Amino acid sequence: MKMKAIVKTGPELGAELREVEAPQPSPNEVLVKVKATSICGTDVHIYQWERWAQSRIGTQRLPQILGHEMAGEVVQLGSEVHGVKIGDNVSVETHIPCGHCRQCLSGQAHICHNLKIFGVDRDGCFAEYVAVPEKVIWKNDPSISWEFASVQEPLGNAVYCTLVEPVAGKIVVIFGDGPIALFAAGVAHVSGASRVILAGMEPARLEIARKMGADQVINVLSADPVQVVLDATSGFGADVVLEMAGAPKAIVQAFKCVRKGGRVSAFGIPSEPVELDWNNAVVFRGVTVYGINGRLMFDTWNTVRQLLATKRLDIAPVVTHVLPLNDFKKGFDLMMTSPKSSGKVVLIP
Repeated sequence: MKMKAIVKTGPELGAELREVEAPQPSPNEVLVKVKATSICGTDVHIYQWERWAQSRIGTQRLPQILGHEMAGEVVQLGSEVHGVKIGDNVSVETHIPCGHCRQCLSGQAHICHNLKIFGVDRDGCFAEYVAVPEKVIWKNDPSISWEFASVQEPLGNAVYCTLVEPVAGKIVVIFGDGPIALFAAGVAHVSGASRVILAGMEPARLEIARKMGADQVINVLSADPVQVVLDATSGFGADVVLEMAGAPKAIVQAFKCVRKGGRVSAFGIPSEPVELDWNNAVVFRGVTVYGINGRLMFDTWNTVRQLLATKRLDIAPVVTHVLPLNDFKKGFDLMMTSPKSSGKVVLIP
């Protein structure tokens, strides 16, 4: 059976829409007909063939189908699959754990020692069909639209980063205005934060942050976020700071914004080493730091499902574009051009 797929074909900018053979599931896999799939920053790095993609994937694995965020319908079962049935509405946990390392055996499968990434270490879901290991299948609540179900993976990042400790009654500051940071603003708001402040540099995305529940936004190109936060907190700093920008300057500012005894969730990934006054930023101030990677399997997914199915959290402001798979180049252009006019871009095969 032939299918359409977006394929990274060579070590340069771009990708191609090709007709390729549809995958056949192995004994422990299911075949999923993709109903919606969304573009992630990781996909953009691979599309642009940045240094990370060159070292992480390398030319030896090209051509490779892109994509890792999706929702779809199970249409075929491998011979050893027993917990999934044909017709199930599913999404995919993109961290594929080995199941037998120390982390996997102690409830930390999301940081498996032998971790493989869907769409990075194997073909992904920017296609009409995709084969997925049963162990990373997540059954969706059918009341959630395909478009929203396809972004549960990045929304799970936001949920884990925000709620690794409760935020009810606390002042939350978010550095970054990418889609996951915008999701985090909504998560903090509906989870009872007393005040949500988001710092970014894209005007359109700052407006989305307001729609998601941010009480205050800071354009870091025209204001010092540290001073703004200190002014808003009577000089004490925020209870919780979510660093989701990944810029070295933002990371340093995040620690200057958090109060003594507060919490910093480190999610952003800097492209260069960060110089931080560790003693005065963390140790002497009693700051708790969490490194956030992926989602808790599958506790975070359950929280995401409940937030969406109950409509407690409305992510519509962040999902700004829904395009046919054929228009993937437009989708990537929206993600790459500045000033940003998009939030999350969803593709429909």
